[in-house]
Amino acid sequence: MSETTTVAVPPYVQGHALLKGRSVLITAAAGVGIGFAAAKRAIEEGCRSIMISDIHERRLNEAADRLRELGSGAEVHAQMCNVTREEEVQALVDAAEEKLGGIDVLINNAGMGGFKNVIEMTDEEWDLVLDVTLNGTMRMTRAALKKMIPRKKGTIINNASVLGWRAQKGQSHYAAAKAGVMAFTRCSAVEAAEHGIRINAVSPSIAMHEFLRKAAGPGELEALTKQEAFGRAAEVWEVANVMMFLASDYAGYMVGEIISVSSQRA
Repeated sequence: MSETTTVAVPPYVQGHALLKGRSVLITAAAGVGIGFAAAKRAIEEGCRSIMISDIHERRLNEAADRLRELGSGAEVHAQMCNVTREEEVQALVDAAEEKLGGIDVLINNAGMGGFKNVIEMTDEEWDLVLDVTLNGTMRMTRAALKKMIPRKKGTIINNASVLGWRAQKGQSHYAAAKAGVMAFTRCSAVEAAEHGIRINAVSPSIAMHEFLRKAAGPGELEALTKQEAFGRAAEVWEVANVMMFLASDYAGYMVGEIISVSSQRA
């Protein structure tokens, strides 16, 4: 395959009832990114109820309305949550437990990045990326496990990144946070497995959406996309598909795994 060859996006995959009858909670699900794609896929896979959260109220409500328009019959709930604030995390998990009748699936999608070389990075910039991306994942997992462990069931999927494995200029804070998510996934998973709960993670390379285009520097995304074996970025729903697999019974023996959703060559 040549450097310039681009393989077409495959047809959108229809639902197969992978999450039939289950409840789902997803963080950072407003807008057009992986979180919303996962919420849409969860409904298409037959979940009975779903709660989405975000820090952007207008986008969150718009996302909830779009999910309701799918007409699947699934209950759709929305609640604001900043995962850097423990009280908001607790409120979100408590609300999800009540409104969903218990959380069967948690997808930790909240994360924050940016482009900044170490020499230019402030403590505040470093701390914020790690607080949202790594600490937020820990806070949500901790709160959810306290609900799941007494029931001896539940599934948690974390959103990591290939940058947890690979080097890229200007990404030291984000890469450190995502490497932390990977390590946290593995360690928390062996603890949770004793209670019949599965924790795994996806590790996307580049999934294109509107907000990523706005956040990236000129030429950054184009250069990264050229490194992809398919010659294109992933669609957000292609990442969400793997999340649905990990949430389903098909992944029933998977514990602490990090699944790369990437065609990027090392």
